[in-house]
Amino acid sequence: MVSNNTSRNTAEMVRSTLLALMLVFFCVFLYFVAIILRVFFSSPHLQENAHYVLFAHMLINDTLLISVLIFPFLVVIYVVYIPVPICYALITFSASAFKVTPYSLAVMSLERYFAICHPLRHAEVCTLQRSLLAIGVMWLLGLIPQCLDFIGLCFSMPRNFFSTSLICHWSPFAMHQFQVILRSLTYISTFSLVALVILYTYVKVMMVARKIGSGRSSVFKAERTVLLHALQLGLCMTSFTSSFAEAYLTKYFLFLPITNFVLFMCLPRFISPLIYGVRDEVFRKHMMKMNFSM
Repeated sequence: MVSNNTSRNTAEMVRSTLLALMLVFFCVFLYFVAIILRVFFSSPHLQENAHYVLFAHMLINDTLLISVLIFPFLVVIYVVYIPVPICYALITFSASAFKVTPYSLAVMSLERYFAICHPLRHAEVCTLQRSLLAIGVMWLLGLIPQCLDFIGLCFSMPRNFFSTSLICHWSPFAMHQFQVILRSLTYISTFSLVALVILYTYVKVMMVARKIGSGRSSVFKAERTVLLHALQLGLCMTSFTSSFAEAYLTKYFLFLPITNFVLFMCLPRFISPLIYGVRDEVFRKHMMKMNFSM
């Protein structure tokens, strides 16, 4: 009995430590995001640039996504019941925002492709209006599967379902096989299409980089940026396999859910400020000015 209590206390201490570290990293992420967004919204010329508009949108989307995901994750960890309407609203938003992230990676890679491979057409194709239109299309594509899922849920749920409370997770809402198939097909098609776009843009940018040699550092920076987008996409795709791992391996690895959440849900979003915020000369110059002024 004593050994069981000791192991339980040790497990609780380790879990609390991991959660505390996750929250610390999240606070650091918020700090960098706040600085970058402050630079963006205080610089009118950046707000007219499609490159920075898309990046600011991705940062805002990822910040909201992580903020929304942390709440149900803690609810599941500590077994807290919340009303079904609130839980479903959180799941609907997080599922839509989760799909918007790979869409953003694809659009930003295409923007870099036109900037490097078709510089004369870049100003014509990558306008502010088209960037805002692309953002609207991303969210539309992210919301359509959730609307279909809600329709399927309405036909499958009991009458008093929305008046109950539960532990906030997606599985209680999967009441029909149609919803599971729709979810799987949506994610498979999304990530396959985005992977093809990123692969195509990376190959094209790499060919231009090899052709011009070492004459333009911006080309090589674009090549590394697209490659980092591919890394982000790979981490996002791995999050799907993590759900299967949690279903079968959690009893062997007690802290697998926390590890999966940090590595495959949070980490791809945490590195976004590093990809552009720290590496980008414009943001870096403004950050230095802000630090010196403080």
